[in-house]
Amino acid sequence: MSKRPSKSKPFEPLAPHQNLAFLGSPDARSVRIMCEFEEARSRFRRLRVNNTIVFFGSARSVPPEDAETQLKAAKKELARAGGRDAKLQDAVDAAKRAVTMAQYYDDARVLAKKLTHWSKSSIKPGRRFYVCSGGGPGMMEAANRGASDAGGRSVGLNISLPFEQEPNQYQSEELSFQFHYFFMRKFWFAYLAKALVVFPGGFGTMDELFEILTLVQTQKTRKVMPIILYGNKYWKEILNFDALAKWGMIDPEDMDMFRFTDDVDEAFRYLKKELTRLYLRD
Repeated sequence: MSKRPSKSKPFEPLAPHQNLAFLGSPDARSVRIMCEFEEARSRFRRLRVNNTIVFFGSARSVPPEDAETQLKAAKKELARAGGRDAKLQDAVDAAKRAVTMAQYYDDARVLAKKLTHWSKSSIKPGRRFYVCSGGGPGMMEAANRGASDAGGRSVGLNISLPFEQEPNQYQSEELSFQFHYFFMRKFWFAYLAKALVVFPGGFGTMDELFEILTLVQTQKTRKVMPIILYGNKYWKEILNFDALAKWGMIDPEDMDMFRFTDDVDEAFRYLKKELTRLYLRD
């Protein structure tokens, strides 16, 4: 007598949230966008992070000690070539510029440290201001590093890129985020920001700066946001705001949306005064 065939195990379909092939597909793009919104919102709420001071700036800047090392090495190579190699001379010139930019790295670090110490020691949890950067190297690293120097937490809004962006080690692990979509990352930069400090940078820095300036100018954000452009010489060479006003592309009063400075203590005093006036007086 033959045996009856055993019954095969019933097919168990995957629930949509378990279907990784679907979640990674173009059809699930809206789901991924919402995840980047809701996961960040949940974490910020749980950790009582409601206010940030956003630092923008170049990912290419290096600490002063690294810049000096690069300059010494470049000069040494040029000397070996008898001082007459055009490419090596270009390398020395680039290293000199890196030394100049490294001072901004130091200033960003010190300013972030001062702001974090003030907030941590003087303001109740839930109302504190947290340093926030794009989470990468350069000026972003300097900002997170300064907050770490003060023993405080800081935010890193990292972005996945095919090159350049690597999370720096100084952002707080519990406040380190990874975004795929630039626009969702920009939302979190703007939504919690109560002040903005912009150090020298390139396309990305200018994109982020003008996004915030546009929101403030058009009053799409109702909050008042102190904005500092740090580095007079750099910004006034790169951007001609006076010409924009001269040609009627912005109103003269739009120039009041931001201020220039080259001094850490001046920037700290201004931000402390304005943030206290705007957000800490009941």
